[in-house]
Amino acid sequence: MSMPFKIPCSVLVVIHTRALDVLLIQRADFSTAKGRSGPSDEFWQSVTGSQDFEAEPLAVTAAREIAEETGIVCPGQPGQGGQLVNWHVSNVYDIYPRWRHRYAPGVTRNTEHLFSLEVPVDVSITLNPREHLAFQWLPWRQAAELCYSPSNAEAILMLPRFVNPIN
Repeated sequence: MSMPFKIPCSVLVVIHTRALDVLLIQRADFSTAKGRSGPSDEFWQSVTGSQDFEAEPLAVTAAREIAEETGIVCPGQPGQGGQLVNWHVSNVYDIYPRWRHRYAPGVTRNTEHLFSLEVPVDVSITLNPREHLAFQWLPWRQAAELCYSPSNAEAILMLPRFVNPIN
């Protein structure tokens, strides 16, 4: 049974505390990123994911991916979480050749929509072990330096413009 093609419309969610510590999660399978096999300390990222269907609202995609990848439940759903903020900013980038087989033939670019989610410092994180091995909280500038994806790093560097930090 073949998997349906991924939709080339995704979200990137920067999860952070009020003090701008940012959650990064480590990919479990780095082989699709650079032709390597197995886990790698090099691939740290924010929460990301594609729409499940074309009419899926971006905020729903973001909330779903947050819950699937971290166990955090956003407001408006059972459980607790902070306020999801749509930045109304998007990036269009070339899909890495190693991942293009996941998309329909001829699809080479993805549009990524940026969101953030402020959470309490003691929020519980439950990773999906099929996707991620570990997580860490870092001050926003350090988190940006560690990100594999340039668009992810850029989003983290933009974070102070979209939130009201303590200081």
